[in-house]
Amino acid sequence: MEEHLNSLVTEIELSGIRKFFNMVSQYEDVVSLTIGQPDFPTPQHIKDAAVKAIQEDFTGYTHNAGFFELRDAVSRYMKKKYGVSYNPESEVIVTTGASEAIDIALRTILTQGDEVILPSPVYPGYEPLVKLAGAKPIYADITKNGFRMTADVIENCMTGKTKCIILPYPSNPTGVTLTKEELKEIAELVKGKGIFILADEIYSELLYSEKHSSIAEFLKEQTILINGLSKSHSMTGWRIGFLFAPETIAKHILKVHQYNVSCASSISQKAAYEAVTAGFDDAKAMREEYRVRRDFVYKRLKELNFDVTMPDGAFYFFVRIPEGFSSSQEFALQLLKEQRVAVVPGDAFSDLGEGYVRISYAYSMDTLKKAMNRMEEFLKNR
Repeated sequence: MEEHLNSLVTEIELSGIRKFFNMVSQYEDVVSLTIGQPDFPTPQHIKDAAVKAIQEDFTGYTHNAGFFELRDAVSRYMKKKYGVSYNPESEVIVTTGASEAIDIALRTILTQGDEVILPSPVYPGYEPLVKLAGAKPIYADITKNGFRMTADVIENCMTGKTKCIILPYPSNPTGVTLTKEELKEIAELVKGKGIFILADEIYSELLYSEKHSSIAEFLKEQTILINGLSKSHSMTGWRIGFLFAPETIAKHILKVHQYNVSCASSISQKAAYEAVTAGFDDAKAMREEYRVRRDFVYKRLKELNFDVTMPDGAFYFFVRIPEGFSSSQEFALQLLKEQRVAVVPGDAFSDLGEGYVRISYAYSMDTLKKAMNRMEEFLKNR
């Protein structure tokens, strides 16, 4: 019966990140730097709030958009953190992770034949959702621009079919972010056009050199803003994301969300309420530790003569592979087999990622030191 399935689904490939992560399990004594999974536990007070929710039988359906006290708290959190204002009654939707938020947003705004501009290299989770909505991904080459998705790069990709621009920043896989001035220029470019900005700002709390700015500050009427708690509060498995959009857009996205999952987990919502209120600054200590790890890995990579861009945020390096290797896959496989270090081949992040590998530093310093030492041994033998 496989031939009778939806071809848009059967033609989708599994994530290259997960493919390589699964391959690692075949080897022993592997130091894996593959997954963007914070190695910190969820803060105890957040876990306690979830336990309390269970004990108090807060285990039924909530409002489709999330229980109001959480939406109100999230609205205040975003205003205080980033200066963007959203009405908790009609412009905030609590989702099952940021991934669901992206999916329901794209399904709401895209139709057959639309084009969506994405930076490339880019996290592989966007393209399948664009294609499932019947639209076409258009990759903007940012490899020659310091990995920055700036207005001039976007303008070169725009056509009469452009419906959406996806702005993920700080970026996965590069760690590069956009400045307030660059965001203003993008806003000026698309203002008044029938083009949506999908701003994936899930790493907004993990920015090291400056305060995060949201493009919604300059172009709220055309922006669908995605955020969540997976990275900021080490809550990946709780599956809580937030979608913010003007009421005229959000009311239609809510319909897709309603028929998709009804509502996010009630218990996770209670934990999220604790996170955005009592845990307002929980990310700070984690961010400072990531900064230490980033600086260590950057120093070691430079000592090993890698061509590497210093990340502004998130917890990834996107590193050009040394000469002498035919592909990212060859480099990553040889490193895995010879020294038991796992990194993600760059072609997992679109064809323009070929020639690079992604290194996650969301791991302990002991793990990072061991990985860098093994990588040094690997390169000595070349």
